[in-house]
Amino acid sequence: MKTNQVIRITKEFKFEMAHALLGYNGPCKNVHGHSYGLLVTLIGAPIADITDPKLGMVMDFGDLKKIVKEVVVDVFDHALVLNEKMPADLTNKLKTHFEKVILLPYQPTSELMVIDMAERIKSKLPTHVSLKYLQLRETVTSYAEWYADDNE
Repeated sequence: MKTNQVIRITKEFKFEMAHALLGYNGPCKNVHGHSYGLLVTLIGAPIADITDPKLGMVMDFGDLKKIVKEVVVDVFDHALVLNEKMPADLTNKLKTHFEKVILLPYQPTSELMVIDMAERIKSKLPTHVSLKYLQLRETVTSYAEWYADDNE
């Protein structure tokens, strides 16, 4: 069997998050929540070093889980996420009543959030693997995708 092949591995994550879209002309201008699903796909060659306990793995799924949990899930799960350009009196009031209000330097759409998540995850990956693909599912029928090949 050829073992020097390039393989993709994918792990799925779930989290709950609320947001509101500043200046939007539809119902998403109001605070509302979603049950998000995030698919994370890495690419690399399976480890061939016979002395490595991760022999045969592109990356241990447990190690990937620790990274994504730290930089995405633990950050955004059960948070209210808003554009930092929201009125300060509103965001200050929210912060006094809720412990997890996140202000981002961008509109918290699925499209922009998946870009942010890609950067967060890439910054923590070991050098022998690369982030290939992310899918951020906002609803059962709506999602944004990030492909490494489109962003080189």
